[in-house]
Amino acid sequence: MPETSNNFNTPKTTIMADFLLIFRGGGSGELKAQSPEKWQAHMEKWAQWMGKLNEEGKFGGAQPLKKHGKVIKGTGKTETDGPFMEGKEMVGGYLICKNVEYDEAVEISKGCPILLFDNGIVEVREISDMHV
Repeated sequence: MPETSNNFNTPKTTIMADFLLIFRGGGSGELKAQSPEKWQAHMEKWAQWMGKLNEEGKFGGAQPLKKHGKVIKGTGKTETDGPFMEGKEMVGGYLICKNVEYDEAVEISKGCPILLFDNGIVEVREISDMHV
């Protein structure tokens, strides 16, 4: 486990790792409804941002997520339709950054087009190795 710099377990090391950027909020749906041209321009910003990461060898994949699905809970495996939550809390998509340092992943996240909206959120999480 990397050395940490504070009580919040923020990595202090410069070890290269993979990171998951989780996208919440944003307003691309409203843009699409308002104006196809504005939506297309916004999608171009996503393509440019991801294209640059790809050129740098840091892009590990990305996908938007559909709004509908199922939620399975607990030992009883209770199944409900969902997820049902406030729009800013719903995960709308993700991107994987490959072989970067923690601080670099944070800086990469700041270029995400979802942050062009006041309610846009990017959560940066290191992907842990599974030891079986």
